[in-house]
Amino acid sequence: MSLALASLRRIRPVGAGLLAVSALALACTAPPAAAALPSAYAPLVIQPTGLPAHAEFDLTAALARARREGKRLYVYLGATDCPYCRVYETFLEQNAVELVPHFGNYLVVDLRSSLRVQADRLHIRVGRNSMPYADFQRSIGDERARQLVYPSVWLFDARLKPLMQMPAGTGTFQTVPEQLEILRLEQ
Repeated sequence: MSLALASLRRIRPVGAGLLAVSALALACTAPPAAAALPSAYAPLVIQPTGLPAHAEFDLTAALARARREGKRLYVYLGATDCPYCRVYETFLEQNAVELVPHFGNYLVVDLRSSLRVQADRLHIRVGRNSMPYADFQRSIGDERARQLVYPSVWLFDARLKPLMQMPAGTGTFQTVPEQLEILRLEQ
């Protein structure tokens, strides 16, 4: 056996071990599964980057698209393992026939997260500016800046100006009249 072949045989187990470790690292940092906003709303899905250190959601492309299309943003932050998120998503699915036409002025943006991602690890990026969740909340005038609540919905114009202070969490806007008031920006 040649010295080179012997060297390869010794390296192969190490390489296989590194491959297994790399695969495990990728599995641990892979984006969470779909938050599953109903497809009838044609959501623009934004997966987080930067995992596992932090989850950064980049709104840059969504804002550019909203400007091009002359739409507002309906930004939904849901967690794949959040039971309240599933309830809200089910509500949207069950009422899609009535609600979807009222979403026409909105680009629906689905930020897909996990309950493991807490406020100190969640970041929102717009262009070159990346802000921790609390700073993002303060920048839009949201009084809940110290607490991350799933699900959360924000309504913005195409320049990321907040259009309405939104309720968040369990029981949030789960009737058709409440959802329509929100979409019409009625306070």
